[in-house]
Amino acid sequence: MFWLPLLLLAWAATGLSCGRLCLAASRAADQEGTAVRGHQLTLYEAAFLSGGPSRVADVTLVAMARARRLLIAHTGWATVVDPVGRDDMERSVLGAIGPGGQSRIAPIRRGAAAADAVRALADGLVAAGLAVPGSAGAGVAAAVRQVRAATVAVLALGAVGVLMPTQERAAAGQVPVAIWFALPLLLCVGCLVIARVEVHPYTRWASPAGQRLLGALSTGGDPLTAVAVRGVRAVPDPGLRAAFSHRFRPDAAQGGH
Repeated sequence: MFWLPLLLLAWAATGLSCGRLCLAASRAADQEGTAVRGHQLTLYEAAFLSGGPSRVADVTLVAMARARRLLIAHTGWATVVDPVGRDDMERSVLGAIGPGGQSRIAPIRRGAAAADAVRALADGLVAAGLAVPGSAGAGVAAAVRQVRAATVAVLALGAVGVLMPTQERAAAGQVPVAIWFALPLLLCVGCLVIARVEVHPYTRWASPAGQRLLGALSTGGDPLTAVAVRGVRAVPDPGLRAAFSHRFRPDAAQGGH
């Protein structure tokens, strides 16, 4: 009976991990149930659900450049032409550029992505059930990893329990030790299978309801919608694409236009 403490440990690991997975899946299902039906995504909402705050900044920059209210050079510098923003996102971009009216794209993106306007947009999408709260997707993924770890632990504890040197062979009619460890193992495997089938996959930003709305968007006729969904690689102007390619280059700080 020296294997009984090992069996208790196996059940403890199984119960804690499977319970956490059920709780995380329940919270995710509650958020899915609160999703607003018939919601029409705005350009900024589509950008956030596809690529987060930085994508919103990119779309705003591209829209202002296409409207000739912002001059973006292929060297990665932006110059203000019209200092009046038409909405909160544009005002955030202008604020990130600063009073000098000129800045590199990288700090503009960082400043605009961290602005109150983007946070308000994110909060609204989370409240509508279209965006992932900070802990939802991560909580489900972490719970699944914990159940996987518990499965390995049960296997290891079961192997130790069966192979213990002091373990006597099961008498006739007595349940083998391996069967006792098979029960928590089956529970772990069953939870993983159910999670694989039932728990919706989450992207970093969009909930399943948000993903469905993104999938229904048509990007063929509107270049800005294409940028919102696919990023700056969808910009049709090669000079503008070149400007955004400078955003991660350290030597861009030495250039101007």
